[in-house]
Amino acid sequence: MAGEQKRIVIIGAGFAGMWSALSARRAIVYNATERASNIDVVVIAPSDDLVVRPRLYEDGPENMKSSLTELFAATGVRFIKGTVDEINTESHEVSVLDPQGTRSSVTYDRLVVAAGSRLVRPKIDGLDEHAFSIDSIDEAVKLDNHLKSVANLPPSPARDTAVVCGGGFTGIEIAAELPARLRAILGPDTNVRVVVVDRNEHIGPELGPGPRPAITEAFKSLGVEMKLGSAVTAVDAEGVTLASGERIETFTAVWTGGVAANALTQQIAGEKDTFGRLHTDRTLRVPSEPHVYATGDTAHAATDDDGNCAMMSCQHANILGRSSGYNAAADLLGVPQVPYEQADYGTCLDLGPWGAVVTKGWEREVQLTGAEAKKVKKWVNGVLIYPPKADAEEALAAADPVYKIPDLADGPATGAGF
Repeated sequence: MAGEQKRIVIIGAGFAGMWSALSARRAIVYNATERASNIDVVVIAPSDDLVVRPRLYEDGPENMKSSLTELFAATGVRFIKGTVDEINTESHEVSVLDPQGTRSSVTYDRLVVAAGSRLVRPKIDGLDEHAFSIDSIDEAVKLDNHLKSVANLPPSPARDTAVVCGGGFTGIEIAAELPARLRAILGPDTNVRVVVVDRNEHIGPELGPGPRPAITEAFKSLGVEMKLGSAVTAVDAEGVTLASGERIETFTAVWTGGVAANALTQQIAGEKDTFGRLHTDRTLRVPSEPHVYATGDTAHAATDDDGNCAMMSCQHANILGRSSGYNAAADLLGVPQVPYEQADYGTCLDLGPWGAVVTKGWEREVQLTGAEAKKVKKWVNGVLIYPPKADAEEALAAADPVYKIPDLADGPATGAGF
């Protein structure tokens, strides 16, 4: 019935969750009918701040967030502060624990799972007790405070050394930042040592060979060492032990090795990949649960017809969100859904004071390096990935599910936003 109230519940207020909410509201507003006026869009998350997670390797991580309060109010999105810990797909409801510990249930007609991902911490001796990470603002701030605190200790190899455990995207970016960051804290003449350790034989294995020469050159210029082909087997308060038997003295071990989808995906029936992501169709619906859509880091979704799948990155989450929210609303409205497509892919990897490297396509053909690439990275981090203004017309226009990523090599000249 046209007058029956319907509800779209979105779990998570990250990049995918935010854009899901805006795109759902876009579908509703742009299809102004009685049916549309009776669809409520609700976001449930621990905070209505968008954590700019890709920037947590930078100095000042406590500032890497953007409030969504005014944006949600301007666009008609209802926000519930709390944590979803249970999903019941039979009764179409989620269980929410609010900050005071009070539990409640919220029913849905369509559910969008945008709960993100988490850092994987394997069972390595001492890892939980002694290793830092930058997976959340709280963890990044803890590392930042630790780095500042070691300045109170007498000089020693352990004080002046940082070991980054993991040579993937995040590991490379934090490793490239640490030499200058440590010298700013410990003094410009300090003999700072930064070491990247990875079990793989090549740095940035998931990035392929394209950007590798730039990464290697940057590390050499910055004095970052690489110990590849040897995994971390133990971490303690004063050092890291490798599978080779080598021990590196350090008070600062940073774990960056691997991510997995939020554990909520395990409560939803359906095929999952090795990261725990739910397989979806091209509308981002979970085939086994027709009332559930997965998006962002919880979705294993084809980006094109060539066998490529979305990466666990904000670049993909921003477009996945635009598709999932719109399609959930379109399904309730009875209007055509828009297949998710993201054929264009670019990589912009920060390499600290040396610069950055920008690549294009799934083959990661290098477009820019050094200072020119750094300008693009600053634009991406400072402008492109941030939310739109709290203006309904502008925000809903930006939430178009048919969206083309700007060519990163063009940088700020595009004037476009995610």
